[in-house]
Amino acid sequence: QVQLVESGGGSVQTGGSLRLSCTVSGYTIFMGWFRQAPGKEREGVASIYTRAGNINYGDSVKGRFTVSHDNAENTLYLQMNSLKPEDTAMYYCAASQLSCGGAWCELSSYSYDSWGQGTQVTVSS
Repeated sequence: QVQLVESGGGSVQTGGSLRLSCTVSGYTIFMGWFRQAPGKEREGVASIYTRAGNINYGDSVKGRFTVSHDNAENTLYLQMNSLKPEDTAMYYCAASQLSCGGAWCELSSYSYDSWGQGTQVTVSS
């Protein structure tokens, strides 16, 4: 089982930036960031193959968020710029030890078997 610990959440104003980190212990094939706001379904934000580097983004964050993985430190990052109030949510990192086929799969929460505890991001207008 992969252990994941997120950090870096907080409160910012509209247009601000935050960087989330997720420290990883264990072997992963691909990883993702998800978010869930109260009363809403969990949404795939970004995914990345930790060795091949293939990346996918959810439509709502394209051009504003950047996902990356540091192999030396085995840490997943999510740089979030131009934040909007609708980005407010609990953000989770997730990991899979199996391959997946395409963005639809890599941005689906059902493709992941390890999850962090979450970190809150709040964007005020």
